[in-house]
Amino acid sequence: MGGERTEQTRYTAPDALSNLVAVLELVADGDVRCAAGSRRPLASTVKLVEDVLVAGDYYEPGEPIAAYGWPVLVQAGGLARLAGARLELTARGTDVLARPGYAALGTLWTRWLRSVSFDELARIDAIKGQRKPATLTSAPKRRATVATALAVIEPGVWAETDMIWRVLQTEEAPLAVVRGQLALWRLYIGDSYHGSLGHAGAKAREIVEGRYALCVLFEYAATAGLVDIMYTDPLGARDDYRFLWGAGELPYLSRYDGLLAIRVNELGAAVLHDPDVVDDLGLPVPRRG
Repeated sequence: MGGERTEQTRYTAPDALSNLVAVLELVADGDVRCAAGSRRPLASTVKLVEDVLVAGDYYEPGEPIAAYGWPVLVQAGGLARLAGARLELTARGTDVLARPGYAALGTLWTRWLRSVSFDELARIDAIKGQRKPATLTSAPKRRATVATALAVIEPGVWAETDMIWRVLQTEEAPLAVVRGQLALWRLYIGDSYHGSLGHAGAKAREIVEGRYALCVLFEYAATAGLVDIMYTDPLGARDDYRFLWGAGELPYLSRYDGLLAIRVNELGAAVLHDPDVVDDLGLPVPRRG
């Protein structure tokens, strides 16, 4: 993902429905495998999903984002369940595969927001100590906060990620990922003592919360088709983390560092504000072969 820095734009809604159908077809064929304990997709599955995405993943080659997010979304959304090491379609998933529609994406997003089976902060794997007790806040509450911020943004207008961060810091929608200052000491980069984020205090907490928001927006809101995105190579895109002990030599703190701006699109506006009109939007519906 190196080389000359370029900005890319993805208009996500039509591709999201096509990708949902493609992933459900993989599930129906028994090709989607996940770890039994965590229900996270295996590396072989991520590669398989990447190959069927309409426009590929966001970075090719590079860190998987949509290809990882889709197996999580279909499980959290109740369209697939783990049977042994493979996903199988639920009755709801079979119905969506037979009659795909944009309302399914809205339901997928809503159900994922409430899911307690996954915590996407784990995807920011440079930050260690996340599994220590009494360290992190509830993932559904965090997601709800980001969703509330999305609802504040004017649909159809590009919003830079810094602007979204300002919304997330307001009293109306405060984002809290870490349970407090003591909990912040449990998170670290590299070394559990020298690299503890507690040394950096509020600045470190802002970095954790900001990266979490980028993950939700990039890997889930964009993948589900609710927001269009502008993004660039994560390498060198942000340097706010380099003062942290052990982080200076990292090429980037998270695979989501390249996200520059989002736009709540037509589908996103309907899902966030008036879900009953989703099926009346007139967006293209993919044909199954």
